[in-house]
Amino acid sequence: MSTASQRNPWVAVRPGEDVARLARRVSLAHSVFLEGEVRPGGPLRPVVLDSWRRSQGRGVDPDGLGRVAVADSELRQYRAAQPIASILPVVRKLLVEDAVDAGLLVAISDAHGRLLWVEGDTKVKDRAHGMGFVEGADWSEDRVGTNAPGTALALDHHIQIFGAEHFSRMVHDWSCSAAPVHDPLSGQIIGAVDITGGPRVAAPEALSLIRATVVAAESELRLRLLDAPRVRPERLRLRVLGSVRPTLERGEERIRLSQRHAEILVLLAAHPEGLSADHLALLLDDGDLDPVTVRAELSRLRKTLGGNAIGSKPYRLLADLDSDVDEVRHALDRGDPAAALRAYSGPLLPRSLAPGIAEIRAGLRGRMRAALLRSGEWRLLARWTESADGCDDLAAWAAYRDALDPRSSLYAQVREQLRLLDKRLGV
Repeated sequence: MSTASQRNPWVAVRPGEDVARLARRVSLAHSVFLEGEVRPGGPLRPVVLDSWRRSQGRGVDPDGLGRVAVADSELRQYRAAQPIASILPVVRKLLVEDAVDAGLLVAISDAHGRLLWVEGDTKVKDRAHGMGFVEGADWSEDRVGTNAPGTALALDHHIQIFGAEHFSRMVHDWSCSAAPVHDPLSGQIIGAVDITGGPRVAAPEALSLIRATVVAAESELRLRLLDAPRVRPERLRLRVLGSVRPTLERGEERIRLSQRHAEILVLLAAHPEGLSADHLALLLDDGDLDPVTVRAELSRLRKTLGGNAIGSKPYRLLADLDSDVDEVRHALDRGDPAAALRAYSGPLLPRSLAPGIAEIRAGLRGRMRAALLRSGEWRLLARWTESADGCDDLAAWAAYRDALDPRSSLYAQVREQLRLLDKRLGV
C-alpha cells in the first residue's frame, strides 16, 4: 500500500514533514486553484480540495472576513440558550488553561458555525480580531470557506486546516484543529470545539487533544441530560417547492401556510445568523414594506409555530427546521443529480415576488440545471425539459439531444423540438 493511501486525510501535517516546504506548496496550490483548477494528486488532501470547491461554488470571497452575526449586547443571552454552553467548564479546564501559556486560542461554536466563545492568549486574540475570528462572528464554511470549525461542522468530522489550506487568504498565517460536538442522546450536532494558532496546531497531537476533549465534554453532557428532565423541541419540515400551497409539517400535523409566512421561514432558514426587521422587510419587498408590518407577521407566525421557535434581536430560527429545498441542496452537495431532481418538485414559491426569495429560487434552479447538464444523463434531461423550469431551456434540450443515439426515433423528436424552440425564441 502506498504512503499516500495510508495517510490520514484529516491530519494536516505528518510527523517529520517539512512544514515550510508544505506551506509553500499549499500556498501555490491555493493561488493556482483561484486562477483555474487544481488537479487531484498534488500537495492537497482531497478533503481540502473538496471544501475549496464547495466554498467557490457558494460564492465565498477568498479575501473575506468572518462576519459578526450577534452584537455584544445580545451575545450573552444567545449563547446561554445554546445546548453547547454546558460544556464550557470542561473545555476551559482541559484546553483553555494551557492555551493561555501556549499562545493559542480555543473557540466554541454553535451548530451553525457562529463563534460563541474565543478564549486564550490575549495577544493572539488581538491578532485574530484582524481576521474577524471573534465571539459572535459567523465562521461557517458557507460564510468564510474552508476552516477547521466550519468544515468540521459541514462534514460532521474532526479535521485540521493548515495555513493556506484555508480558503480565505486572511487566515493563511494560521492553523487550526476542530471537532464537532454532538448531543449524546439524539446524536445531533450542537457545535464545535477548535484550537487556533501557529503550524504546531496542525500536528496530529493537537487533533488528538481536541478529540479527547470532545469525548470528555459529551460524557459530561450526557450525565447532565440523564439527570435532568429533557424537553426536546419538535422538528419541523417546510415544503415550499412547486405550485402546491406551502405546508409546514410538525409531527403528524400539516399546517397550511400563507405565502408571506412561508417566505419569512425560507429567509430565516437562509440566514441562521438572524435578520433585523428592516433587513427582512427589504428581502420581502424592495418597495416600502413597513418593518412594523413585518413584526406583526412574525408575531402571527410565532403563534402558528409555538412561542420558542423564533428568536428576536435579531429574528432567527430557534427550532429545528428542514425543508424540501434542503433535500435538493444536500443531494446536489453529494453529487447525486437524480435524487436532487426527484426532490425538486418545481420552483421555490413560484408566485412570490419577494426579492430575497427570487434570489434563492434562481440560485437553486441554477445549481439544479448545472448539475443536470454536467451529468449528461438523457433520462434526467428528459424530465427537466418536461418541467416548467426546463421546457424553454435551449442548452438542456441540446444536451438531451446529444445524449441520445442519432439513429433513434427519440433523437429525431428531440431534434425537431429543439428546432421549433429555436424558431419560437428567435435564436
